[in-house]
Amino acid sequence: MTADRFAFTIAATDGAARTGSIAMRRGTIRTPAFMPVGTAATVKAMKPADVAAAGADIILGNTYHLMLRPGAERVARLGGLHDFMGWSKPILTDSGGYQVMSLADLTKRSEAGVSFKSHLDGSRHLLSPERSIEIQRLLDSDIVMAFDELVPTTSTRDVRAAAMERSMRWARRSRDAFDGGGEHPTRTAIFGIQQGALDEDLRRSSADALIEIGFDGYAVGGLAVGEGQEAMFACLDFAPGQLPADKPRYLMGVGKPDDIVGAVERGIDMFDCVMPTRSGRTGQAFTRTGPINIRNAKFAEDQIPLDPACDCPVCSTWTRAYLHHLVRAGEMLGAMLMTEHNVWFYEALMADLRHAIAAQALSSFANMFRERYRGTKE
Repeated sequence: MTADRFAFTIAATDGAARTGSIAMRRGTIRTPAFMPVGTAATVKAMKPADVAAAGADIILGNTYHLMLRPGAERVARLGGLHDFMGWSKPILTDSGGYQVMSLADLTKRSEAGVSFKSHLDGSRHLLSPERSIEIQRLLDSDIVMAFDELVPTTSTRDVRAAAMERSMRWARRSRDAFDGGGEHPTRTAIFGIQQGALDEDLRRSSADALIEIGFDGYAVGGLAVGEGQEAMFACLDFAPGQLPADKPRYLMGVGKPDDIVGAVERGIDMFDCVMPTRSGRTGQAFTRTGPINIRNAKFAEDQIPLDPACDCPVCSTWTRAYLHHLVRAGEMLGAMLMTEHNVWFYEALMADLRHAIAAQALSSFANMFRERYRGTKE
């Protein structure tokens, strides 16, 4: 099923968890969904066809990185991000707000936006809500994110409140810029981002403001920034419920497999994280019994797959011993195969979660997953 623009359907629920689909013109996204991160127009170490074969219905691109290199205007001249990178399914683009505040040098925040110095060449830029939306339109993103301001959860209450309130003003400007974008709004969707750190009342005020503006979906922002799983789950015990039940809920930048399971139990529908690809490039593989470091000497003659329960192309073909050799030798193929396995693992986890919700068996699945996953960690 496809839709001209955006249609979210909930097929089944189990407690706070939901499973369903988002129909868009470039394809249908099964939820709960994990979006592999293609920051700079590539999911690192993987070809687009292999990302799709792993089960991904959508990937994430990033405004900050693409505006600096190769440039949004250039991508537009070359036919848009999908044609440029060879990915035909939906793409969600991050607004760039997180990266501009964590990677760029000499940032200066004001009501206009964020002025910053590029981490690549030192050039000066201003990223505002209007410019962020313009870049995402030039990229021809399918799901556009509103521009927001992120501050650490350890900031003072006044700082957290001020950042949330500014983010809501920027959300209105993002929505207005999106609606004024010619044909683009008729083919795409825009999500607002709830802020407020770990404060329930700030999150409520943020949600109310976003609902008044009106968005196609709503993200829970400002988490997975060092607060720890317990604090994150405590926030997710109330934050998703403050957002509309008939719209997708997206937890940005999460995360570890057990983070995802816990967040799905609390009503989250969409996720993204660099963890499966970054871990693959550094020799870490995710398995049903927990992550393993393939560099460890004990794997040098281990002739079983990375995960005997996995049916990905890597586990169906190669042994831990071979992958240990590739990674220790610094061979490019090692990073490619480890990454491919990890992305398959994440997408298989999402498929299992969807099935468990539909079967009204999420609690037993989640408990079994946690018991098994935490049993062996290296």
